[in-house]
Amino acid sequence: MNFIVSSASLLKHLQSIAGVLSSSNTLPILDNFLFELSEKSLAASASDMETTMTTKLSVEAKEAGTIAVPAKLLLDILKTLPDHPLTFVINTENFGIEIVSDYGKYKLTGQNGAEFPKMPKLELASSVKLNAEIVLKAINTTLFATGNDDLRPVMCGVFCQLAADNITFVATDAHKLVRYIRTDAKSSLAGSFILPKKPLNLLKNILNGKDGEVSIEYNKSNALFSIGGATLICRLIDGKYPNYEAVIPLNNPNRLTIDRKLLLDSIKRVAIFSNKTTHQVRLKIAGSELNISAEDLDFSNEANERHTCQYEGRDIEIGFNSKFLIEMLSNIESEEINLEMSDPNRAGIFLPTKTKEGKEDLLMLVMPVMIN
Repeated sequence: MNFIVSSASLLKHLQSIAGVLSSSNTLPILDNFLFELSEKSLAASASDMETTMTTKLSVEAKEAGTIAVPAKLLLDILKTLPDHPLTFVINTENFGIEIVSDYGKYKLTGQNGAEFPKMPKLELASSVKLNAEIVLKAINTTLFATGNDDLRPVMCGVFCQLAADNITFVATDAHKLVRYIRTDAKSSLAGSFILPKKPLNLLKNILNGKDGEVSIEYNKSNALFSIGGATLICRLIDGKYPNYEAVIPLNNPNRLTIDRKLLLDSIKRVAIFSNKTTHQVRLKIAGSELNISAEDLDFSNEANERHTCQYEGRDIEIGFNSKFLIEMLSNIESEEINLEMSDPNRAGIFLPTKTKEGKEDLLMLVMPVMIN
């Protein structure tokens, strides 16, 4: 079984799926890429049992076959080679692999491709097609707000809710929450699922710079994404997502409008002087003046900044974890933002003043920290 392939093309495709590889695989064969050869094309796959990614590339070949190739070894050699044709000569009896380049020959031992775990078949699957740009924006906007608590696995992923008039993406870790709605994305069938963090990070890499549509198929246990020659199938998080609508306060009479970058830079500076355990910064708003402060009593560190702002409502002093504020403000694209509040012990809501032609609705919620 032989084939000829461009070294740069093979490296690029393998790097796009290498993120699936896990350092703690239960099956040794999962430390390999699966190569499935057919006439003129090679499908390369990587899997960790939960997530499987496949990419297709053009090769010169005369026969079909499969082989499992040691992933790390192959990537290491490809990274050191300039772009030129490589010939792979595979012995199907002992799974020996010989790579012939302009510089010499390299031998490595593969494994039987038939032993590589099969991709799960999606039975009774629903499907939807979404613009790649929308899916990428949704992942970038929500992923940072997912939790890391293994005891609450449903919060370790992004909740996707498909409806006839919009698609909603939600992420929360109980301290912060992001809800992102696109009204220019629709699904003929209503449905919902929770996507884990690892496949979303991998999907983000595939979609970067890609145009066109992403085809999504899903059932109760798995979801399959395909765009161009790349496919990703992952196991969904099992469980019921918390009622996120219930925690969003509806009546918020105190509204602050301010330049997003000005507020972000100010919080970054002031946060340097905050307590290293609570990361607390205080926002004190009176009239059209915003006072941002932080202190670390243990080291007598303190910082204060003042800004003019637009404000409607009564005077308020509220404390937040600066890390959460920085994450949120970094993931909003609007030049100006609104911060809506009701009381110092109730959640604050960040809203962009302008969104994409009214087709997107973004809400970010952050719980306050008790002011000492």
